[in-house]
Amino acid sequence: MRDYEEVTAFLGEWGRFQRLVFFLLSASIIPNGFNGMSAVFLAGTPEHRCAVPPGANLSEEWRNASIPLELRGGLTEPSRCSRYRLDVLLNLSALGLRPGIDVHLAELEQEPCLDGWEYSRDVYRSTIVSEWNLVCEDDWKVPLTTSLFFVGVLIGSFISGQLSDRFGRKSILFLTMAVQTGFSFLQIFSTSWEMFTVLFLIVGMGQISNYVVAFILGTEILGKSVRIIFSTLGVCIFFAIGYMLLPLFAYFIRDWRMLLLALTLPGLLCVPLWWIIPESPRWLISQGRYKEAEVIIRKAAKINNTPAPAVLFDAAEMQDSKPQQQQKAILLDLFRTRNIATITIMSLLLWFFTSVGYFGLSLNTPNLHGDAYINCFLSAVIEVPAYIIAWLLLRSLPRRYSISGTLVLGGGVVLFIKLVPMDLNVLSLCLVMLGKFGITAAFSMLYVYNVELYPTLVRNMAVGATSTASRLGSIIAPYFVYLGAYDRYLPYILMGSLTVLIGILTLFLPESYGNALPESFEQMLKVKCFRNGQHTTGIRNSKESTKTLTTPL
Repeated sequence: MRDYEEVTAFLGEWGRFQRLVFFLLSASIIPNGFNGMSAVFLAGTPEHRCAVPPGANLSEEWRNASIPLELRGGLTEPSRCSRYRLDVLLNLSALGLRPGIDVHLAELEQEPCLDGWEYSRDVYRSTIVSEWNLVCEDDWKVPLTTSLFFVGVLIGSFISGQLSDRFGRKSILFLTMAVQTGFSFLQIFSTSWEMFTVLFLIVGMGQISNYVVAFILGTEILGKSVRIIFSTLGVCIFFAIGYMLLPLFAYFIRDWRMLLLALTLPGLLCVPLWWIIPESPRWLISQGRYKEAEVIIRKAAKINNTPAPAVLFDAAEMQDSKPQQQQKAILLDLFRTRNIATITIMSLLLWFFTSVGYFGLSLNTPNLHGDAYINCFLSAVIEVPAYIIAWLLLRSLPRRYSISGTLVLGGGVVLFIKLVPMDLNVLSLCLVMLGKFGITAAFSMLYVYNVELYPTLVRNMAVGATSTASRLGSIIAPYFVYLGAYDRYLPYILMGSLTVLIGILTLFLPESYGNALPESFEQMLKVKCFRNGQHTTGIRNSKESTKTLTTPL
């Protein structure tokens, strides 16, 4: 049986067909960019204070003094969750006493916001927070909303690969696009926080499934050299473009329902792609559907103006297409020896804390000094040079030093934010963006490194396990942002220190750059502290080093 690359070599690497598939599949990733981070604006928390009933018989002076002051972020600001007892204020106002002159406000009894809240409309016209009062004793629902979206991402990452293996890449790609678009549209009609959150979880399932299947389809259709560019820069940069569009939409559409409608409509533009994007010929061949695969390959040859051979698959090849029996692996194989167990545990920690740093910094942009929309845009823009630098590092430098260096850079500058004076907010913003740059670059290199560390038998399982650790990191990341309500520097201290720590830990992993992919456990590289014994490094050949890359989502 000839290799698929050999069968389709006559098509070339970068014909019109390949360019069409490359850009259309990359473009289908754009909605993932703004759907993945939409909670930044949909669940934004406006400035708020306790409402005083309009009919309350209070003088203007007492109405203005009804909210106690509290120290928050080093500044004295009106309380968000309490007010002075309204019945006491009514009595004092009726007696003609003046606040701060005849009455010491600090001695007055306080009460919670019994009549609801007043929300500022300076940044947001409405969000799910102002719609359903997700503040004060219910403020825990805000990070939970985002976390449940990432729970959906976790579930989707489990099922998407299995579904596309069984039913085909193209069918599942468009099904998951429909799930993402359809359930995002249903969210517009949410009547409660609970309904919105359940639908958001399903959107998360569609979002990651769409991304994963588009990535698989592209890598299977495109040739080897183009596949590297597609997996490193194509999907990553188009994801960043979608991320950049999010603050642009949100700036002009500040009502959360209308914003969600605007973010949903671009998904309809993917419908015509059904008649353009083909099924994966590799998948069709694996299912024994040679005639359908041949139709697609011949159509590609026609688009490329390339003559196709008279016979693509002869009868002997089709008869010899039964899959060979392979040895089955189980999850415990990732811990079968001390060396592989150490690599697995360190890899799980590496993915987990890198994910916390990436999503924590991304979701925290509204809390930065300055305009929330500009900050979110900068957070998206900084990903483009990060992906390009990561691609260059993967081509020329050792994996350990590249990943460790970018993590230490990202975590280190985030730690310095605590030392920046309050009046140098622009410097703090620059440090956050530099931190996001470092962590994004590291995150985008992890798939390559992970693939190169494990033998063929457990490689897919290892990538799945570490990806799961990444999803778990994204699930708890919103709670790191939530800690900023108690201390604005606490999220940066935690994320920065954990990122630096995991960056240093990465140096103890084996170096895979320039080594052939291990085929067995015996060929696996050794962790640095286990190198006192003999180990096999494999054939030194940088040309054979696999270079496939995906993004954090």
